[in-house]
Amino acid sequence: MNKSFFSPHSIIFSLLTKLAPATFGLAIAFYLGITPSLAGDPFRTSEQRKIGDKTEAAFKAVFQQGDYPAAERYLNQAISSEADEPLAYAMKASLAYINQDLSALDKYSQKTLETGQKLVATDELRGNIYTAVGHFLEGGAVLTRQGTLKGAPQALSRLRQVYDYLDKAEAISPRDPELNLLKGYMDLMLSVSLPFANPDDAINRLEANAAPQYLTNRGIALAYRDLRQYSQALDYTNRAIKVASDNPELYYLKAQILKEQGRQEKSQQLIQDAIANFDKALTKRSQLPKNLVRQIERERNSAVNSLNRQ
Repeated sequence: MNKSFFSPHSIIFSLLTKLAPATFGLAIAFYLGITPSLAGDPFRTSEQRKIGDKTEAAFKAVFQQGDYPAAERYLNQAISSEADEPLAYAMKASLAYINQDLSALDKYSQKTLETGQKLVATDELRGNIYTAVGHFLEGGAVLTRQGTLKGAPQALSRLRQVYDYLDKAEAISPRDPELNLLKGYMDLMLSVSLPFANPDDAINRLEANAAPQYLTNRGIALAYRDLRQYSQALDYTNRAIKVASDNPELYYLKAQILKEQGRQEKSQQLIQDAIANFDKALTKRSQLPKNLVRQIERERNSAVNSLNRQ
């Protein structure tokens, strides 16, 4: 099972794609049972921002439906008609990373940073958020090109800038849902990767102030998975599935958790349930990245082999 680790590209790409992939992902969010508004803001029910319909549709394709080709189509439209929205470029950078397109990764990481910096003049809160994201993505691009050992000093310098800009955003609006979703995901992934770190504060941040609820539940599930607290992880995954039941990545996550829980408890039934959820995720293989499909297939085969050994 893939585990998160301490590097900017592992955190931000997990947040913005699937966490893992969060996916960051950096991950970030979406509608999920909330009535859409004209502002196109998937995070806020008050003081909404005009994020853009195409960008929002791309989020919905990824995070609610797990449909990456649809997200790519919406993002291609967004960067034309919503060219001042940094979140569109952040998602384009994440898709470039998945597709191993280093040229596009560099291009859209830089565009995220540029549009984030520009946005500060009219929306200081979101401008600082996406200036942070831009630095994070550029740090991830450095690691992708140069490798962890060679690229680490520059990437860690970017990481310090990330937290500087997130601190500026938090000073403006400490309870902002978009900020707390992003920072909560980042803090969770750091907490499960660093020795002696405590994830409780990050979990509390997500539960108290982040939105939408679907992505907060998904992030907490991933944290509990990596902490090997499988009952809690399964509970939060099921909460996420209630809202985004069409997303095959959630069934993949559930399968991972059930597989590890089955091994831990030496339960054939749990491993059988894991295989069923792997299969459910694979019914929508055409809308998932090829690398992810291959990973799901490998983990499914491992679960079958584990069941046969038992």
